[in-house]
Amino acid sequence: MSADSDLRARVGAVPPGLDFPPVERVAPPPLAQATVAIVTTAALAHPGEPWADQTHDYRLFDRDDARLLLAHNSTNFDRSGFALDRNVVYPIDRLAEMEREGAIGRVAPRHASFIGSTFELGTFLLDTGPRLAADLRRDGVDVALLTPV
Repeated sequence: MSADSDLRARVGAVPPGLDFPPVERVAPPPLAQATVAIVTTAALAHPGEPWADQTHDYRLFDRDDARLLLAHNSTNFDRSGFALDRNVVYPIDRLAEMEREGAIGRVAPRHASFIGSTFELGTFLLDTGPRLAADLRRDGVDVALLTPV
C-alpha cells in the first residue's frame, strides 16, 4: 500500500478539486550504471546569497562547487555536523568515492538544495518538484539521493 492510499484509508477521501495527479515512477538502471544526484533540504547557498523565508524554489550546484554554506537560518538549528564534515548533509565526497569504486555509474554534474523550513507542500508537488526533476533528467540523472535536514 502506498503512503497516499494508506493516508486516504485513515482519513477518508480527498475533497473534489484537491486531488493530486498520480506520480509516474520509472525503474532506474542498476546503481553501478546510474547517475546519482543529491537533493537536500539543507538550504545550501553560496556566500552572500541568502534564502528567502518560506521559499519553494531550489538551487542547483555544480558537482565540484566547494563554496557551499549551510544557510538554514533557524537560531535553534545545530550546524556543527556540517561545519565538521559537509558530507553530513551533502555527501558529495562519499558519492565520488562510490563512483571511483564502481558502486555507482557516475556522480551527476549538478545537485540541488531546497530550504527545509516550508510548510505548504502543494507547490512542491505541482510546480517545483516537477521542474527540478526535469532539470535533473536533462543532466542524465537516474537516481536522487535525498538528504532531509
